Amino acid sequence: METEYNAVVGQKINISPALMILRVVPVGWELSSFKPGQFTMLALPTHAPHVPEAEPPEREDPNTWIRRPYSASSSKDQKKYIEFYIRLVYSGELTPRLFALKTGDKLYMFPKLRGMLTLDAVEKDKNILFIATGTGLAPYMSMIRSETLCRNKQKIAVIHGALNSGDLGFRAELEHLERLCDNFFYVPVISHQDREKIPWSGKTGFVQDMWNEGIVDDLWHSEITPENTAVFLCGHPKMITQMVELLGESGFKSYDRKKGGSIFYEDW
Repeated sequence: METEYNAVVGQKINISPALMILRVVPVGWELSSFKPGQFTMLALPTHAPHVPEAEPPEREDPNTWIRRPYSASSSKDQKKYIEFYIRLVYSGELTPRLFALKTGDKLYMFPKLRGMLTLDAVEKDKNILFIATGTGLAPYMSMIRSETLCRNKQKIAVIHGALNSGDLGFRAELEHLERLCDNFFYVPVISHQDREKIPWSGKTGFVQDMWNEGIVDDLWHSEITPENTAVFLCGHPKMITQMVELLGESGFKSYDRKKGGSIFYEDW
């Protein structure tokens, strides 16, 4: 497929040296509707500049395009741009080039979003537990921003794991939502508290530890079961594998279109 520039950077928000929020605006076309949790492709040509601190591998043809999938973090009702939450992979091919982009710079964005990590199969009366590491929070932000959570009876919790507090993207927004909604709970957890410049008073360890400690049961004042809760997993593959095993010990099963299930995650 021939690739051409069809979008520009509308806004770039640096969260940390290796984390950013990128808002991409279509040029000459309108954004199509999508389901919260879905992803699309971003692309840049090999000859596009990259940040100096990264060393992406060289390709023989400098005019080839590098494409990678990224989940939308923006609301489905946002029609001006699609927002992405991206981590810099220093040895990667695309992210060093994405991080070199400035407001107004051109890139390619595939017009249609796709993917199965959505709320479609979740029963309306079920509670929802979102577990993420790193930029795996992105699809949940799209879901959270697209739904009128405060009006729902269901309980919702987000457990977000990161190396340090500076990597907790969307923290202020989620903390504000927690203060606003009685049924919403946010649990940030960091694994390298010894590197914090200001002492960290929150949870430490890994998201798996939060499950083992029963943190959400305590917040919800009720036991989490496959019958009353849907669990979403997104982030590091090792975390997903371990969480599927831990959840399985409590009777949870991975979702299947034919057989059902209460664990939702997506393999790209």
